[in-house]
Amino acid sequence: MRRASLPVSLIAAILLAPCVLAQRSSKPAPDGKAVIWIDPGNIQSRNLYWGAGGEEHRPKMPIVFAREDMGGTSPKFEVDDADDKKWSAKLGMEARPETAAARLMWAVGYVANENYFFSDLQVKNMPLALKRRRARGLLGHGEDVRNVRLQRHPSHYKRVGNWNWRHNPFIGTREFNGLRVMMGLIGNWDLKDDNNAILENEKEASPELYQVTDVGTSMGTPGKSYSDKVSKGNLHAYTRTRLIAHVHKDYIDLNFPKRPPLTELLEFEWGFFCHQMRNRWIGKRIPRADAKWIGSLLAELKPEQISDAFRAAGYSDKEVEAYTQAVISRIQELNSL
Repeated sequence: MRRASLPVSLIAAILLAPCVLAQRSSKPAPDGKAVIWIDPGNIQSRNLYWGAGGEEHRPKMPIVFAREDMGGTSPKFEVDDADDKKWSAKLGMEARPETAAARLMWAVGYVANENYFFSDLQVKNMPLALKRRRARGLLGHGEDVRNVRLQRHPSHYKRVGNWNWRHNPFIGTREFNGLRVMMGLIGNWDLKDDNNAILENEKEASPELYQVTDVGTSMGTPGKSYSDKVSKGNLHAYTRTRLIAHVHKDYIDLNFPKRPPLTELLEFEWGFFCHQMRNRWIGKRIPRADAKWIGSLLAELKPEQISDAFRAAGYSDKEVEAYTQAVISRIQELNSL
C-alpha cells in the first residue's frame, strides 16, 4: 500500500512548533543606569553626511591593516589610523546600507556607531587575499580596497556585553517601541541578540548605552530572502515595500520582519529559521501612540538630510533620490496614523 506523503504546510507546522514557544516577555523598568535613546535636540541641525562621529572624527590617513575578523557573515578586518584609533572595516553588500541606516538611527536619537564609507581606500600592509571566501573580488589591487565601511563605537565607549530583544530594561517603553519602528523603517531584518551591544564609558561614570550595533541587512527586503543579493541593499525591493501592514485602534503591525523562505527549513537551517520566526513579534502590536511619536521625530528631517545619509554611503545620485523618496514615504505613513 502506498504511503501518503505529508503536505508541505503540515511538515512546516511540525518543524515550526518549537519556534512559536516562549512568546512572553518580562518588563523590567529602566533604572537610570542605562539608556537606549538620547534626546537629539534640534534634529534639523544634525549633519547626516558625517553622521554620529562628525567630520572631526573621520579616520585619519594613512590606514594600516591589523588583522582579519572572522566573525559575522560579511568580510571584515581591523585597521589602525594615523591617530592609532582602531576601526572595523567591512566589505560586501552590507557596507553601503549600514552606513546610511546608522545615520538615520542617530538622527532621531538612537545610539549609532561612528562610520564612514570609502569607495576606494588605500590600506597599508593589506594582504593579497583574506581567508573569508566572500572577500574574493572585493579587495581591488594591491593596497587599494574598494567599497569599504570603517566603523568604531562612540568615542570613549567599549562593548561590555550584548542585550536581548525580549528581556531588557526598556520593554514596553516609548523609546523601545520607537526602536522597533526604526528597525522596520530601515528594514534591518537580522535581529540577532549578538548584533545588540551594551556600551560602557571608559572615561567617566555615565549610563550604559544600549545599541543595535549591526544594521547591515538594511535597505532591501523586509526579511531574509532567497539570497543576500536580494535581501540587503535592494533598492527595488525597498522602494516597493510599505512600512505599515495593519492599523488598529490602539496599535499597528508593520510589514516587517517577513517570514524567511521555507528553503531555510529544507536546507536544515532550523536555528536561523526559528530565531527569525520568534522575532516577528518585533514588528507586531506596536502602540499607535509610540509609532506616532517616532514618526513625529522623523518628520523633522529635511529631505536634504535624508539624501545626505545615502550620499555618505556612496550611492549614485539616482539611487540617493529613490532611497530618499522611499524613506519620506515611510515617514508619511507614520504621520498619517
